[in-house]
Amino acid sequence: MTTERTALVTGATGYIGGRLVPRLLEAGWTVRVLVRSPQKLSDVPWGAEVEIVQGDLSDRDSLAGVFDGVDVLYYLVHSMGSKGSFDGTELTSARNVAELALAADVKRIVYLGGLHPEGQPLSRHLRSRAAVGSILMQSGVPTIALQAGVVIGSGSTSFEMIRHLTEVLPYMPAPKWVRNFIQPIAVRDVLHYLIGAADVGETLNRTFDIGGPDVLRYGQMMNGYAVEAGLNQRPIAPLPVLTPWLASQWVNLVSPIPRSLAVPIIESLQFDCVAHEHDIADYVPDPVGGLTGYRRAVRLALGKMRDGQVETSWQDSYVQGAPSDNIPSDPDWAGHTVYTDLQVRDTDAKPGDLWHVIEGIGGDNGWYSFPLAWAVRGWMDKVVGGVGLRRGRRNPDHLHTGDALDFWRVEQIKRGTFLRLRAEMKVPGRAWLEMTVTPREGGGSRYTQRAVFFPLGLGGRLYWYSILPFHGFIFPGMANHITESAVHLAEQKNEHPGPTTKAPAHKADTAEEVA
Repeated sequence: MTTERTALVTGATGYIGGRLVPRLLEAGWTVRVLVRSPQKLSDVPWGAEVEIVQGDLSDRDSLAGVFDGVDVLYYLVHSMGSKGSFDGTELTSARNVAELALAADVKRIVYLGGLHPEGQPLSRHLRSRAAVGSILMQSGVPTIALQAGVVIGSGSTSFEMIRHLTEVLPYMPAPKWVRNFIQPIAVRDVLHYLIGAADVGETLNRTFDIGGPDVLRYGQMMNGYAVEAGLNQRPIAPLPVLTPWLASQWVNLVSPIPRSLAVPIIESLQFDCVAHEHDIADYVPDPVGGLTGYRRAVRLALGKMRDGQVETSWQDSYVQGAPSDNIPSDPDWAGHTVYTDLQVRDTDAKPGDLWHVIEGIGGDNGWYSFPLAWAVRGWMDKVVGGVGLRRGRRNPDHLHTGDALDFWRVEQIKRGTFLRLRAEMKVPGRAWLEMTVTPREGGGSRYTQRAVFFPLGLGGRLYWYSILPFHGFIFPGMANHITESAVHLAEQKNEHPGPTTKAPAHKADTAEEVA
């Protein structure tokens, strides 16, 4: 393969796309990525090695010139929201791509869709995925539509759902679909087929089912996870009364998966979901050593999580309904009614030590103030279908633009000096939390913490005033404990000279390291 071949990846900020891009680069491809918000790629490790273009597949005018010079187009975009006209938007996007790719003489389209049963009514999301695949295959551009079921890998939505259901519930009253057969596939094998599909016959135009070597009942998958995680196997009692909607409420409450993601996943599990053929092996040979078994895929995913090496995660997906625009500029706030809470603390801690504490906030480290109040707020959000406080963080030490952080999203980071988080919990308005580090003359540093809230209507104003008493001790306590922790960190470094942080994890060099 020569570097003259260009691959265009749509969905590069998603779970699969974010893993595919660096592997295409390693394979010698020139890579162009299409994203709606280039800022989300501002500090990914491979950002400087690709051409980043801004556009929206549903907006034809924004795609002018995007497909020029492209040999292979990877279509990895799919909405997982449970409301709205996402299916109509997806069909519009597929038609735009089909027409523009043909006009630009793109040589091949590779699409990742969903494995689905034949002759059964499909969920709205699986219908939409199948329809997108049909549009692309009828485009006139040779298209390979790979159809995968449950993807197992560190940070995948399906894996996280299995993990949390198994770990949280020692006994599982479950919907009857836990007896349905599923053919899971390891994320490393999905990537293997995606890359290989670029080099199949020039005119081949068809779907391929892809799956791992194991066909299991969903309940067996949960107990397979239990064994690999060192847990007792869970008794499972199928209950016919749990509808997909009720089951999604249950998943929402006991796992970090929000209801908007749980609904389409659960709807897709109502029937057996197994591959009907393995013809892909005639064109893309199976990986050396064979496909990855389910238990091994779980073991690899757990290892990556324990080592803090999760490359991409379902958390990277923006929550439906969450604001996507940046905070309006100071000082006039663009005409918004705004409420703020400002905390400023001077500390003897060095700016680097203070930043280390700030960048490590959330997840297992918590929020440095009144953990019970944060936990209650997280549960309140889960009850109304929000993301809650249990999404955690992808990496225990470092944050990147676009990362999920409990019920916040990293909107902007200037490493060492500034962190802005945008709230993704359900609130009647829009909220941000900013943390700034400034070197202080004569030594030490200044910590500035600002909470900003734009209320929506009367409800938003009443919400702010109702929680104002809690802010009276949560935000000051948070500022105090962050600066105190920075001082404590400096004292530890003086008592125990040497590195205080983990060495950076090495980059995965081979497919064997992908989980």
